[in-house]
Amino acid sequence: MLFALNPHRRNFRHGRPGLKFALVAAFAFTATAQLAACGPTVFEDASALSVVGDPPPPPPKPKVVQEKPKRVVVEENRIKINEKIEFDFNKATIRPESDGLMTEIISVIKENPHIKKIAIEGHTSSEGSDKYNLKLSDKRAKAVMEYLVKKGGLPKEMFSAKGFGESKPLSDESTEEGKENNRRVEFNIVEQDVTRKRVAIDPESGEKTVIEEKTKTEADAAGAPPPPPPPAPAK
Repeated sequence: MLFALNPHRRNFRHGRPGLKFALVAAFAFTATAQLAACGPTVFEDASALSVVGDPPPPPPKPKVVQEKPKRVVVEENRIKINEKIEFDFNKATIRPESDGLMTEIISVIKENPHIKKIAIEGHTSSEGSDKYNLKLSDKRAKAVMEYLVKKGGLPKEMFSAKGFGESKPLSDESTEEGKENNRRVEFNIVEQDVTRKRVAIDPESGEKTVIEEKTKTEADAAGAPPPPPPPAPAK
């Protein structure tokens, strides 16, 4: 705040000019300080600003979660099992560690009602006699069918089960890995509903329109079980 000096006041003395100058200088300094305090603060410095220490690390990359391959996959004419059904040694008893796989097989069959009939095949390696391997593979195929029916609640007439022993190898048995690969159970789809569609395509837009759709039950003659023998003629 600035104060103006009135020379007509009684306490003002003309004989003391130094005091007048001091008072005026003091008021001017106070006003300048107050104005400076209200204004912005400006720093003038042309020197570069250096940062001490290492920069922060970049954010971590998001983790890519890879889905595990499915153990049971429905293909065109079979149910592919990407894990072996384990049995007790030289027996047709399904081991408890395969219960989860068997449950998954049951679920996949129920989720695909177009599958009507499945041929279960048992296979072995060449170790042992042909007769023994044929018998063991047949028992194991039938044990799998019984599991699907009794524990899975699937209709028995949906399945056929047969052992082929060592007659259909997949791998060379010069290694243990090859022998193990030949010990397996296969699920071949021998009858299923097949839907065929006739589609019209717009030449300009490329849009497809279904003009006819038919569903037909088809049997796979290659994988189907042999037909029952004809009845014996009456005597």
